[in-house]
Amino acid sequence: MPADFSFLLLYVDTPAKSAAFYADLLGLPVIEQSPTFAMLPLREGVMLGLWSRHTVEPAATGAAGFSEVAFTVADSGEVERLHDDWAARGLTIIQAPTRMDFGTTFVALDPDGHRLRVFVPQEAG
Repeated sequence: MPADFSFLLLYVDTPAKSAAFYADLLGLPVIEQSPTFAMLPLREGVMLGLWSRHTVEPAATGAAGFSEVAFTVADSGEVERLHDDWAARGLTIIQAPTRMDFGTTFVALDPDGHRLRVFVPQEAG
C-alpha cells in the first residue's frame, strides 16, 4: 500500500461486526480484515480503519461520542433521504434533520456510539 494513504481510525468493540455495518451502510467493500482490525476505502487515499478497542496500543481511554465522522452530501433532499434510510435501518438518530448555521444536518450513532453526521454545506453568499 502506498505511504500516501490517510486513515480515519475508530476504536470499536468487534471489528468484523463494525466492518459489516459500515460496508452495508456506505456501500463500500471491506478490503482488509483480521480479528483485531478491518479497513474500508472511504475515497481515493482515505481509509476507514476499525481497530479493536481491546487491543489498540497504547490503550485508548476515551469514549465514543466525543468526536464525529462527517459526510457531506449535495443537497438537503439527500440529507432527508439518508436520514429516513438510516432510521429505517435502526440507527439511533440523536439529531433529526435540522437547519444549522453551517447547513442542513442530522446525526446518527453507529453500534459503538460513534457520531455520524450527514450535512449539506450552506452555500456561500
